[in-house]
Amino acid sequence: MSIQLFGQPVSRGIAIGRAVLVASSRVDVAHYFVAAENVPAEVARLRHARDTVVSEITTLKADLPPEAPPELAALLDVHLMLLNDPMLTEATRHWIEVRHYNAEWAMTAQTDVLVRQFDEMDDEYLRERKADIEQVAERVLRALAKEEALLPQVAQQLDHDDGEPLVLVADDIAPADMLQFKGSVFKGFVTDVGGRTSHTAIVARSMDIPAVVGAREASRLVRQDDWLIIDGDAGVVVINPTPIVLEEYRFRQRESELERARLHRLRHMPSVTLDGQPVELLANIELPGDAANALEAGAVGVGLFRSEFLFMNRNGELPDEDEQFEAYRAAVVAMAGLPVTIRTVDIGADKPLDRLGVQEQRHEYALNPALGLRAIRWSLAEPAMFRQQLRAILRASAYGKVRILIPMLAHRSEIMATLDALERARMQLQDNGIAYTDVELGAMIEVPAAAMTMPLLLQHFDFVSIGTNDLIQYTLAIDRADEAVAHLYDPWHPAVLQLIAGVIASANAAGKSVSVCGEMAGDVAFTDLLLGMGLRSLSMHPSQVAAVKQRVLRADTQRLTKSIGPAIASDDPEAAWAALMGRTAPRTRAV
Repeated sequence: MSIQLFGQPVSRGIAIGRAVLVASSRVDVAHYFVAAENVPAEVARLRHARDTVVSEITTLKADLPPEAPPELAALLDVHLMLLNDPMLTEATRHWIEVRHYNAEWAMTAQTDVLVRQFDEMDDEYLRERKADIEQVAERVLRALAKEEALLPQVAQQLDHDDGEPLVLVADDIAPADMLQFKGSVFKGFVTDVGGRTSHTAIVARSMDIPAVVGAREASRLVRQDDWLIIDGDAGVVVINPTPIVLEEYRFRQRESELERARLHRLRHMPSVTLDGQPVELLANIELPGDAANALEAGAVGVGLFRSEFLFMNRNGELPDEDEQFEAYRAAVVAMAGLPVTIRTVDIGADKPLDRLGVQEQRHEYALNPALGLRAIRWSLAEPAMFRQQLRAILRASAYGKVRILIPMLAHRSEIMATLDALERARMQLQDNGIAYTDVELGAMIEVPAAAMTMPLLLQHFDFVSIGTNDLIQYTLAIDRADEAVAHLYDPWHPAVLQLIAGVIASANAAGKSVSVCGEMAGDVAFTDLLLGMGLRSLSMHPSQVAAVKQRVLRADTQRLTKSIGPAIASDDPEAAWAALMGRTAPRTRAV
């Protein structure tokens, strides 16, 4: 039976493929592919973990005291039977050999298949036996966790046996985990939770594959190997589509690919408006290797290097100064003289690090992490780490044009502490005779307090960059990762637009450069609006550069500037702007 689900569209395009379900577990499970030559070793890991659990249960049964209830021995016998059942053991091995899943992923995948089968049984007693399956699987997962895992190998060139396209389905995917799948075999993904501007969604766009988040029951309704259609334009997921629907989406998929090819031809054209205004189109990147994509897309620099992704998936170990330096230098060298703006580590509510120490523990268990120890607050709480990162960035400046961007500034004390840390980092490099050059220092405008005290910031910083994702979140008190309130996350809200317009006007009046690096920068629905506000620099994912450039080439900033005042003064700016532009406003947001 065909089923339609609806969620938030976060990465455009159409994906069609077999479902790969990342099942949830009470045990933290890594999901990665193993190389073909490592498959036998991974099967051996699974077999050893299973044998370990069999031995544990056998010993436990033998050591039962005489007064123990007989039901307990019977329960242990059931668990032993399950561990020897081919439906669990052989089928799990099959996931490793055919799909190249790591042992933990294979175990959770097969457990999910079996649990669903038990859920469909009519007999209540039998339905309840799924708990035994889950308990046995958890024992095996814990045994696997004690063993040394093979190094995760992302499936860059993986050829799974059936050759069919795959799409990823999960309750949620952490940004760090998503980086494991970058460049992999997956053609799209869908999650139960999340919003358009959650960092999971942002990383999805960086993978440039269709994605839908906030689809609520997706991971429960989708089964392993179901055929799925992911419509990243409309936010629709179709489970087991009919042949007619499948053919229609395949046609749309081909059309989308042709449109991409047409836009690709614009990548090296100068970005200039009809009235001769040059507009700087920059790229957002997560890792040094993304710099090549930025150049290929026609970006004239990196407007946002999210350095926090260097800190993730490290099992509690922070990258040292030399490792960071090599990463920053690689990006700077790859950009061949074009500017690279490196944001200092921005750990937030939906981007936690592995548990590191007392400070990180406090963050992890904060009542409201989005308002807690994050971004520059966390950096200043870890001064040694912060100076280490600043030194690494400064060292990279010897190889090209580098700018430093500080996230989530709001207080004068934070500004002064940041300037002091930067000066100390400079002095340490000088004392050691290490080369660096002067760098521009910028502030991210992400909280209303920063937007409303621009004169203070402009006294100390060379440029500002508006992080619209967090600015909207904090202005409207909306958790951007919570699908329950995602419909209230409204970039067109009058308060949001007035704050953005005010920041741009203040920076322009002071002769300081200003850019937008949030998701609004890559959304063509806002390109004309931002140009009309006086913005001349936008930073976005490389895949969005061509579409935004097309809109810039068709824009007349003089006309747009005249329309800005009436639009943002309206109680419904979206409708007002659409009317002024001669378009019909889509009703896709909260009113």
